[in-house]
Parts: sequence; C-alpha cells; structure tokens
Amino acid sequence: MDNKGNFMRRFSNPGICRVALLAGAVMLPAAVQAQAQDAAAADAVAEDSVVDAVKQGDGAIVVTARRFVPSGAITASKTTAPLIETPQSVSVISRDQIDLLNFIDVQQAVRYTAGVAGENYGPDLRFDFLRVRGFVPIQYIDGLQAPVSDTIDNVGLDLYGFDAIDILKGSASTLYGSTPPGGIYNLTSRRPSTRTGGELQVKYGTDDFKQAAGTITGELANGVSARLTGLYRDRDGQTDYVTARRAYVAPAVAFDIGPDTKLTALGYYQWDRVNGDTNGFLPANGVLFANPVGKVRRGINLGEPGYNFYRREQWGAGYELTHRFSGALRFTQNMRWTDYSEYQQTVYATGLLADNRTVTRSNFLTRDDTQQFAVDNRFDANLTTGAVEHRLLVGFDYRNYREASAFRFIPDFFDSSIPGPPPIDLFNPVYGTAPIVTPATLNPVTDVRLKQYGLYAQDQMKLGGLILTLSGRYDWTKVDNYIPATPTETKQDKFTWRAGATYVTDAGLAPYVSYSTSFLVNVGSTAAGVRFVPSEGKQWEAGVKYDARGLSDDVKLFATAALFRIEQNNPLLTDPNSPFNDIQTGQVVSKGVELEAVARLYQKLSINASYSYTDAKITRTEFAPELGARLEATPRHKASLFVDYTQDTGALAGFGGGAGVRYLSSSPGVTPTTIPAVLYTTPAVTLFDATLHYDIPGWRLAINGSNIFDKRYAGRCNGPLGCFFGQSRQVIATATKRF
Repeated sequence: MDNKGNFMRRFSNPGICRVALLAGAVMLPAAVQAQAQDAAAADAVAEDSVVDAVKQGDGAIVVTARRFVPSGAITASKTTAPLIETPQSVSVISRDQIDLLNFIDVQQAVRYTAGVAGENYGPDLRFDFLRVRGFVPIQYIDGLQAPVSDTIDNVGLDLYGFDAIDILKGSASTLYGSTPPGGIYNLTSRRPSTRTGGELQVKYGTDDFKQAAGTITGELANGVSARLTGLYRDRDGQTDYVTARRAYVAPAVAFDIGPDTKLTALGYYQWDRVNGDTNGFLPANGVLFANPVGKVRRGINLGEPGYNFYRREQWGAGYELTHRFSGALRFTQNMRWTDYSEYQQTVYATGLLADNRTVTRSNFLTRDDTQQFAVDNRFDANLTTGAVEHRLLVGFDYRNYREASAFRFIPDFFDSSIPGPPPIDLFNPVYGTAPIVTPATLNPVTDVRLKQYGLYAQDQMKLGGLILTLSGRYDWTKVDNYIPATPTETKQDKFTWRAGATYVTDAGLAPYVSYSTSFLVNVGSTAAGVRFVPSEGKQWEAGVKYDARGLSDDVKLFATAALFRIEQNNPLLTDPNSPFNDIQTGQVVSKGVELEAVARLYQKLSINASYSYTDAKITRTEFAPELGARLEATPRHKASLFVDYTQDTGALAGFGGGAGVRYLSSSPGVTPTTIPAVLYTTPAVTLFDATLHYDIPGWRLAINGSNIFDKRYAGRCNGPLGCFFGQSRQVIATATKRF
C-alpha cells in the first residue's frame, strides 16, 4: 500500500467526481450578526503570520506569535466555521510554528503532530512522504488537488511559500471526492496584504545547507495589493556526492473589484535539480540486521554519482474569487491550471552477494508529465429557521487531469543487448569502472485522462451550544486509459456522506461524534487483467476539543482528543506473485487514539505536545501472508513534546530557547508476501531537538538543531535492498530581517 517504488498499476488520485447530494430546504434568510462578522473576517485581507518582536516603553521585548495556536481552517468545512465546531480531527501547523521550529519541508513539519508519520524514506530532497492514520494522504494546494502522479501523492512544493498546513484526518470524500480514508492535507499560500511588510532571510547549516529567501507585500494602488515570495537553495544531502538546488517564486495580486467582490490571483514556479541522487536502497544486512563485514556507513552512495540525477519543473496559475451578495450569502470560486514534469535516471542497488559486500546494481529511468485544470465553485449562506441557525454550503467542482509516464529498467527483461551497471563494493565503493548505458527510449506505462465532477452540500445547524453537521456528495468519474493500444474507458460514480454532532460549552469544551464514508478511485487492473473497482471506506470518530475561551486572553490553547475506527474495503495490496502489480481484495482496519495540544502562554511559553496510538492492519485477504499484517511505515505509538520559552525583561530580553523529544515505536517497512514471513521492521527510536533564538524589533536570529545527539537509525526498510537512513543531526542557523 505504498507509493514509492510501485511504478505501475496504481493511480490513487482523489477528486474524480461529480456529486449530487443533500440539498438544504428553502429557508427564510435572516442574517445573524455574529455569522455576518465571520463572513466579513474571511474576506478581510490577511495579515502576515509571523513571529515578531515588539519593544515596550519599559525596555521589555515581547515576542508575538499571533497565529501560533490555530482557531480555524477552511479545509475542515470549506466555510469559516471554527475548528472547535468541526466534528472531525483537524491539525493546523501555522507559519509561526514552522518558523519557530525551522521546518524545511512538510514531512519535517508533522514531527509534533498526532496521527501523522513523516520522513518515511529519511531526508528525501524531492518529496514529502507522509502517512495519516496508516494511509498515504493526498496533497491539496489552496483547496484544489495537486497534480499528483500515479506513484507519488505530492508534488514537493517548497514549504516557504505557504502560511499553513491543514491536515484533515479521516474521511474527506464528502467535500473533496475521491480521497484515501486516512485524510488529506492542504497547503495555504501566502496572500497579499494592504499593509507593506515582508522579510529577507538567509540560512546556513549542516551538509553545506545554503538558502536565501524572502517575501514582500503591500498596496500597489487603491484596491490593488500584491505579494512576491521567492527562494533559492543549494545544499548537499547526507548521502555522499549528492547535491540539490531549488528555485521557487510565487507572485500574488489581490484586486478589490468592489466593496463586495475580491479577486486574488495566485501563481508559483519551482525548479529542482538533484545530482548524484540515491537516497538509500541500502542492504538490510548492515543497516537493519547484522553484517559480518561491518555496519553500513550512513552516507554511503551505492549509485553512480556522475550519472544519477533528478530534475523537475512545475508551475501553477489560478485565482480565488469571492463575492458577497449580502451579509448572509457569499460565493467563492477557486481555480488553477498546473503543469508538472520530472525526469530521473538512477543507478541503484538490487542485490547483495554471499560475501556480504559485493552489491549488484541496476539502472532505472523514469519520466512523468501531468497537466491539470481544477475549479471549485461554492455558495455558503447563514440562515435561521426559528431558533436554529444554519450555515449552508452548496458546491460543484470539476477536475480535468492528464498524465503520461514512462520508465525502463536496465538490465531489461525484454532486451538483453543493453548491459546493466557494474557491481560495487558496499564498504569501499569505486565509481566509473564501466560506462553506464542510457537507452534511447523508455517504455510507456501510463497515458491517462481523468475527468471528475462533484456536487456537494452541507448544513451546519446550531441550536444554542449544539451543532449538527450533515453533508453529502455525489461524484461522477470518467477515466480514459490509452495504454494498451486499445483505449479503454472506466466510469466510477459514488455517493458519500457525513453526519456529526458537537456541543460547545461556554468554557470552550466541545465533545463531538461523527460518522463518515469515503471512496477512492483506482485506475488499472491486476496482472491477470481484472479491472480495479473503487475502494470504499467508513469512519467512526468521537472526541473532545478545548479552546480555553474561558481563560485569560494571554492564554492561547487548542487541544483535541479523538478515538477513531476506519474500515476500507477493496484496498489495493501488493500482489505476492507479481510484486510490481497490485491485487484488490479484503479489508484494512485502522483504529486508534490521538491527543494533541498547541499552546502559547503570556507571549513567552510555546508548547507543542502530541500522542497517538494507531493500530492499522489488513484484517481480511485471500493471501495468508498478508492477513493480520500491519500497514507499512505506521508506528503504533508516536509521542512528542516541544517547549520553548522567551525572556521578555532584563539583560536577556529577547533571548529564548526550547527543546523537544520525539518517540516513534517500531513500524513495518513492507507487507509480507511469503510464508514464513520475512519482516523488515524499523526499530523504535527516540530523537531530541533544540533551538536558541534572539529577537529584537526587526530582527530574528536562530539556531535550530534536530536529532542533536546524531542518532543513527533506519527511517525505513522495505526489503533486502530497500533501507533508508533517517535524518542525521541537522543544525541550521537563520537570520531574518523583517520590515
């Protein structure tokens, strides 16, 4: 059930739909003042979310982080409803948290988030590998699905370009269509502000990490504001002879067309080049198990540094249009065109000979090109019927996606005329001993056009402190597959729904319960030619949320506790008789507990704490080795705590620091396919992080360290030659000038 290395057959792209559902009855509009204020706040120009220092008249330095603790996320309900009213678990990692802990990418940013496991393949320089409640989530950008490929469920956009990461856990199909049952995550772009400001930032650290970045925003003319965000990074990998460069730019322009209409144009462009790339594919003997010759060195490169490379180019252009018809009715349209292209050639390890040091190798080349148009149209209205307040949402989305991919393995099973790469010594590699042959052509694997239409509706009904949420969606999906030579057409339509109840007390305590269904479109067929059908899921969740509204204004806190159970029928599992293919059989069940708290106290003390227990297994299958097997890269236990304190008075005013600890229990690297089962289980690991920082008005200086004791551990092993080391000690110094 993993995406990396499964080069064919799987196409887990969410969103294929057209959806008809649950419409609200005709009601008399009566604007409630508080609801109108919510809508107005959503339309207001966003201010920067930054950690900033303010000097007081008595010399004290107060370091503010206004959005460290989240209160809302439009991803949760596609409305301005606060998180505490959503009957489902949602984690928000704000820009303030990202800056404080110096997260470089999304898979680092989830280190202190419950129920989410990141860095499944160690410090990958291209993609963000995540698991949410045991399942691979799909990436969204500003509420629209990213143009993910048939093998990777994210596009690796740089985290610096975004203000927040919203993780919607559990079934999300009622708002987003075809999605995995574990959930999705959405990145929210930095937006223009009418207030002139910005920052310039430089970083330097471990592995010759060098980065220059900046963002600037302000008003260009009356009713027109803009933002420009950019980044350039040049770094080495922790693997020998690996370097990576990235350029990113994201312009945004907001137009106040009238008092009730606003158009925000959003764009991005990113270029990546990784040389010498191979982030693992190391033998389990010497990494996970004992090797009589010795331990495998963490930085060893078994590829061909002068030959291996990865390059990627992607861009997106679109807009968000909002129009307020009245204080109680608003229309929103999100639209984006995207283009994504990548090419990679990699020599990698495929076998370890009996001497436990000679490694055989193969050559793998792959190309992937995707284009996508996506649009989401929705109306949200605030109405009252008697004593009941309604927050209604009705929407329609459309997605047109095209992907063409090709790859080739050398040695080729069908063409023995092209020799494979020479073997290499595991402990003393010598490169360039023979030329590496690059074939002139690659073998087409996918040529797919997907069209999805979705119609959805939701009613959040409020009576005093009780909120009932009913939502539903119908999806129409059409997939045209142009490989093999005879084109095929597949239609997969589905209705999904959610029902939930929340009760919010005056003290800010909110118990909730919900039931929801989901589906995931599967394109392709088994090795025997049997076409896949959609995987279907259902989730029960109960929990309690707390936002500390009854405490002092200097105490900001959002805490959640959740119990969940997810069932997915007809999942795609690895075919024991054909590892490069999938089978569709049986059932997967994921159940667990999640506890999470984010706090900011008196503008001095910041706390991120989480614990999760996830029991994700294959509970029904026709193949004995898989029965009862745990899902890959999903630790049963994950616990984390980070505490940061800043002094605001005296000679040390503006100085601060923090420390964190992360624990991950053991997790399987692959689903067993043989009897007796050969298990590649990553051992439990405890890691420590720390930060020191100094803030004065206009400046922030920081040093962040992760895995500060340089623990050597395997991020994952998914086979005898499939081990990937976790992130080694990383220390990065950052200087930020804000204006």
